[in-house]
Amino acid sequence: MDTSREKAWSILTQHVQEKTLLNHCLAVEAAMRAYAAKYGEDVEYWGAVGLLHDVDFEKYPEEHPGNAGNMLKPHGYTDEFIIDIESHARDWEPERSLLQKVLLGVDELTGFIIACALVRPDKSIANLQVKSVMKKMKDKAFARAVNRETIIQGAQMLEVELQEHIEFVAAALAKDLSMA
Repeated sequence: MDTSREKAWSILTQHVQEKTLLNHCLAVEAAMRAYAAKYGEDVEYWGAVGLLHDVDFEKYPEEHPGNAGNMLKPHGYTDEFIIDIESHARDWEPERSLLQKVLLGVDELTGFIIACALVRPDKSIANLQVKSVMKKMKDKAFARAVNRETIIQGAQMLEVELQEHIEFVAAALAKDLSMA
């Protein structure tokens, strides 16, 4: 199975046109690649999962992520890969693998970190302090669509402190998204 970034990006852009959603997928990819490197896992595979995790969201928002398989199977992606992508559904029942825990743990957090950076005068993730993110977590009016409980559960699943998780993901975004 080809998990190259080029192939994943080509497929994603066939199915997703909205710039905000594309940027979100890029952010999740960056965080997934960073965690894969940290855990000694396959960076290309984890990155492709992150990049394609919302491939069906624009066309099927109500059924998301349940249509990812139909979109990815014709491109040669395996059942395992599709299960990894579909596992970020919050109502997922089976025990999650490490990759699946990371995907759930970074999905909401990447968007929240970017939202925190965008309200800063310099709009920089590189200069974003963890304490600022933690303060915004308490402000329910800020980025209200972001599920804070999912962010907290993500850190718990990874068995890391929330602040450490935020710092790691923010560093990955600052490095890989050139938002510094």
